[in-house]
Amino acid sequence: MNKEHKPVLLEETIEYLNCKRDGIYIDGTLGRGGHTEAILEKLQGTGKLLGIDRDIEAIKKVKARYRGLENLFLFHDNYINIPVILEKIGIREVDGMLFDLGVSSPQFDNPERGFSYNHDAPLDMRMDQKQELTARDIVNNYPQEELTRIIREYGEEKWASRIADFIVDYRQRKPIETTLELVEIIKTAIPAAARRSGGHPARRTFQALRIATNDELNQLEELLDRVVPYLKAGGRICVISFHSLEDRIVKNKFRELARRCSCPPDFPVCVCDQKAEVKIITRKPVTASKEELAANPRARSAKLRVAEKIQ
Repeated sequence: MNKEHKPVLLEETIEYLNCKRDGIYIDGTLGRGGHTEAILEKLQGTGKLLGIDRDIEAIKKVKARYRGLENLFLFHDNYINIPVILEKIGIREVDGMLFDLGVSSPQFDNPERGFSYNHDAPLDMRMDQKQELTARDIVNNYPQEELTRIIREYGEEKWASRIADFIVDYRQRKPIETTLELVEIIKTAIPAAARRSGGHPARRTFQALRIATNDELNQLEELLDRVVPYLKAGGRICVISFHSLEDRIVKNKFRELARRCSCPPDFPVCVCDQKAEVKIITRKPVTASKEELAANPRARSAKLRVAEKIQ
């Protein structure tokens, strides 16, 4: 294991994933490969792991780390394309899937990627560098009303309207090019009294722009509907989220998939055609232990939810 990298909720996730020695599993958000390594340790013989990430740097690093390993297959792609990937390689069903929705440490720690409000860099925030849309495009070209919506909904920022107003006013004089340029605009927009609490004043706006740039929430909504049909009966899907918007989507989607049956509750057997697809394993989200939080503060907002395919 890479000693510098601490994958969140590692023990809990591997336990809930319930890996079989000869199973086929998907790590849909490869990152640094911390969860990948733990899954590989459970596999033997014909067991396979498919690692997917839309960040080519993640693929390159994990490929170099596990060069020559015959049961690890890496794909530079978006996780919503899992059905296409499985069809291409001739796999109809898998035994489990894991999705860690957090932005990986290398993305935050590399100033050039533009994710961080603590380093000056071009306003980028793309997880896939081949993607055309950047955070710079959004900040400089989106209408004020849409900027307000993005910052309010995706960042849960109460000063969204004021921040959008200041952004539009600034960009009329010159384009906003860098992260720290945007940080200063946000600081100016938020009243001084409000800046003294709640963490860094740009945190929520940067979260909102990252989500919008990568279409994260819309893709998460699509993901669960797309991939559950590719789980074997008894196979599990584990999703680790890091903020309330993601967790709400996962919770609601799992509930929807678990109650597709429309029969009255007092019916002894189901007589409708709408069968439940999963059962929920974690009624409440699993969170980090005190020990993990002490060793890895980034785990404080992590929530793990698990569902199991039932048909």
